[in-house]
Amino acid sequence: MAQKKLMAQVKLELQAGNAAMVDLGKMLGPHGVATLEVKKRYDAETARFGGEVIPVMILVYEDRSWDLHLKTPPTAFLIKQVIRAKGAARPGHDEPQTITVQELEAVARRKLPDLNTDDLAAAMRQIEGTARSMGVRVQR
Repeated sequence: MAQKKLMAQVKLELQAGNAAMVDLGKMLGPHGVATLEVKKRYDAETARFGGEVIPVMILVYEDRSWDLHLKTPPTAFLIKQVIRAKGAARPGHDEPQTITVQELEAVARRKLPDLNTDDLAAAMRQIEGTARSMGVRVQR
């Protein structure tokens, strides 16, 4: 079987279980992809993550067929879920929120498939850097 020729790669961050047709239509419409079918499949595959933002890479081929590749939620989104707040409006100036090492490890384990490392300690340092930039301090 011949390899399909890739026409476009579309990256979107959509609400899990309830993808916005407007976003899908804007990004996929020019490529002639059936956006309703993409929405149905995305919603079905992400229904268990209700309320989260799940990034997706949609590969569109010349014959108008497509593949979905789900990613893990953005790091900042996961940190906000843990601290149940937005983070500091002015990091370094405002009183910082805190996150425990155990919570940091849980976020790192969730993000590990999409990070550029297989080492949990390195993943935790990456997540800690994102937390620090949000004004969130790791409580040791």
